Amino acid sequence: MSGNMAEHEVEEGWRGSPVSGSNEVGNAAASVQWVTVDGPIGVQQEEALKLARNFFYAGFCLLPWLWFVNCFYFWPVLRQRQSDPLIRPYVLWSGVGCLTMTSVLLAWSLTFAIGGENIFGAAWKHFAVYDLADKYAMGFA
Repeated sequence: MSGNMAEHEVEEGWRGSPVSGSNEVGNAAASVQWVTVDGPIGVQQEEALKLARNFFYAGFCLLPWLWFVNCFYFWPVLRQRQSDPLIRPYVLWSGVGCLTMTSVLLAWSLTFAIGGENIFGAAWKHFAVYDLADKYAMGFA
């Protein structure tokens, strides 16, 4: 019973779209592109577009890890050039944002950790987290 249902879902292009336009069930099952990494149990097309858009815009609220989540969840869209044209730009730009923010954060942290006082001079102590914690601890005591 479940085999027939799966074939029926693939024939209708359920939550996916055939790549080659083949009408044969065997070939269509092998060439269906799913929008999310969840495959056939993923979300509907409209819901996927809303999720991709929300993850993309939420990344600008100082939550760049959501861009990574967006890329991971919609990996099939990111991997295939001929995938959903509405979702792909949000996922692609999420990947660009994630790589950019990761590069900036890594460069800053390495500069701060390796260079320290040699690069920032006396102001380095004001940037250190432990110094900020000590200032606030004294102010509250």
